Amino acid sequence: MNEKAYKTMSHIGGWNIALGVIVLTIGLAVGVGSIVTGAKLLRDKSNITF
Repeated sequence: MNEKAYKTMSHIGGWNIALGVIVLTIGLAVGVGSIVTGAKLLRDKSNITF
């Protein structure tokens, strides 16, 4: 019984690490995109007329 629990925890741990790497990569990409977009808006704000 303990061996089955150990194997299950091992698989779950591996999936958690993989999911963490994926979430970290997506978060980093979104953060960089937000910074680039914000910089572009600040650069072009003088061209806005109302």
